Amino acid sequence: MDRREIFNLPNCLTALRIALTPILLLLLFADTWYWKSLAFVVFSAASLTDLYDGKLARAGNQETPLGRFLDPLADKILVTSALVALALNKMVNFWIVLPIVGRDILITGIRLYGLSQGKQMVTTRLAKWKTAAQLTTVLFILLVIGVEETVERFAANSSFFLDDQLIQLLANVLLAGVLLLTLLSGFHYLFRATFSYKES
Repeated sequence: MDRREIFNLPNCLTALRIALTPILLLLLFADTWYWKSLAFVVFSAASLTDLYDGKLARAGNQETPLGRFLDPLADKILVTSALVALALNKMVNFWIVLPIVGRDILITGIRLYGLSQGKQMVTTRLAKWKTAAQLTTVLFILLVIGVEETVERFAANSSFFLDDQLIQLLANVLLAGVLLLTLLSGFHYLFRATFSYKES
């Protein structure tokens, strides 16, 4: 593979999304309010790389097999890490997060198997909607956490502005919708993969 196919701008943006993930986790588990508030900024920056890497690849005719594989993988690493961290911080329920993580691990395994058979799984429109819903939901939850941490730091009565139970309920309801879309996307991939490998 040509070095220009590996080290092009779209692939670098995808790699940046992966590199920002451990920074996001450090911020989410930090004890100080301003570091937790910065988690929203870091996740926003990582999400923007997902928006632009594909656009730049198509516009510059720089789409590569490596990029098509790394792009969804980077999404899964970022979102899965964020969701597990939120569950550990008791912002969302583990029973909602676990099926989402399990689906992503399964689909990644299918992708790797397909590559070993000389086939590359194409990202479907439904999967793109799923990723957009996941990113948007996590962004919202992190924004609320950032606002909550800031209000608790500067307001004398933070409960007047934010109710923790209401925030957690809303976060879990939104994530339940994401879970449904994630499972639908997973079944779609399994259906396509089953028939694809049977034909081969």
